[in-house]
Amino acid sequence: MTRLKELAIEAHGGLQRWRQFEQVSADLVQGGVLWPLKGHPQTLERTTVTVGLKKEWASHAPFGAGGRRSRFAPDRVVLEASDGSVLEELVQPRASFSGHTLQTPWTELQLAYFAGCAMWTYLTMPFLLAWPGVATEELEPWQTDSGDWRRLAVRFPTEIATHSAVQTLYFDGDGLLKRHDYNVEIAGDTPGAHFIADYQEVSGIKFPTKRRIYARQPDGSFSTEPLVVSIDLSNIRLS
Repeated sequence: MTRLKELAIEAHGGLQRWRQFEQVSADLVQGGVLWPLKGHPQTLERTTVTVGLKKEWASHAPFGAGGRRSRFAPDRVVLEASDGSVLEELVQPRASFSGHTLQTPWTELQLAYFAGCAMWTYLTMPFLLAWPGVATEELEPWQTDSGDWRRLAVRFPTEIATHSAVQTLYFDGDGLLKRHDYNVEIAGDTPGAHFIADYQEVSGIKFPTKRRIYARQPDGSFSTEPLVVSIDLSNIRLS
């Protein structure tokens, strides 16, 4: 049986093609109960995200009103004015979430950290599996109405900022990513089931354009109410 990591990377366009590019951008329309719960119902409702493919960084523009944009890296997040001047800065941002629960409101800088960390992970997957220090192990298949999905447990090194150190990916028979489970450590270790659909090919790379995230139960089940986060992507471009 083909190793699942290699099958998945090839199904999404292949590592050789992926490594030709430096960054990916996409227009986002986002919804769900998470944003108002955290005190920012509209800041990232409609925005454009750009993420790096060779280093971990991300930027959202606009970031709320006033022509601002965010810049995220694992050790620093900033909000910038339209001319690039720094308005606010948070160093070692993950430490600022200590003691948080799902209900704890976020500052704007904390929102920028979460959004950057999340979208960088989402847009670089499954190619992120080939990064140094990322370890994978195939698990037992997961049964669905449309057939078994092969599952991959992923363990991330500490230098990668992502939702949780251990995550689980689900792939269909063609090797396309269909579901992504993780715990959001910075929001009280809240478990999520993230469903992925409506693939589009851009410059030979396959990207899903519809993402829906729900609360996950210990047995892996989930409920579609409430909808925690919705993300619809368009105008995806690689450069």
